[in-house]
Amino acid sequence: MEAQAQGLLETEPLQGRDEDAVTSADFSSMLSEEEKEELKAELVQLEDEITTLRQVLSAKERHLVEIKQKLGMNLMNELKQNFSKSWHDMQTTTAYKKTHETLSHAGQKATAAFSNVGTAISKKFGDMRNSPTFKSFEERVETTVTSLKTKVGGTNHGGGSFEEVLSSTAHASAQSSVGETPRAEEELQC
Repeated sequence: MEAQAQGLLETEPLQGRDEDAVTSADFSSMLSEEEKEELKAELVQLEDEITTLRQVLSAKERHLVEIKQKLGMNLMNELKQNFSKSWHDMQTTTAYKKTHETLSHAGQKATAAFSNVGTAISKKFGDMRNSPTFKSFEERVETTVTSLKTKVGGTNHGGGSFEEVLSSTAHASAQSSVGETPRAEEELQC
């Protein structure tokens, strides 16, 4: 008999369709008037207890806020503390450590690759500057600059390095622009 009773009473929690069946079933016809009154009284009591618990919880939350204010704790500080703790907890995970190692290693490789590319580019520029084509170009620029300096009235006729030539050309160009402005204004006034 106990085996049959055990089979009738399920120990598993109700599943979705079971809950639907229970809520749609009308048990009120199976209850006596006395049982209905007891259940109604219990329902009112539970609702009152829930209301009381909500009020107690609300009062405790207000008290908690007051204590935190007295201690100088505010929402921003709590968020910072929670974030710091979460960040620390995350950094201690194995997944984070492995990812950090991998990215660090990749960063080192990328740095080395960029360094190698930079060295290669520098070497190419050095090779290009020493090439006969560049030397010829540099000589032509120097000749042109010397010629311009002579026409503009520059005093340094010594050629000089490529950088000196470019610098003096820029200086001469700036002076000729400044010198031409008053002449143009004189021509407009005539």
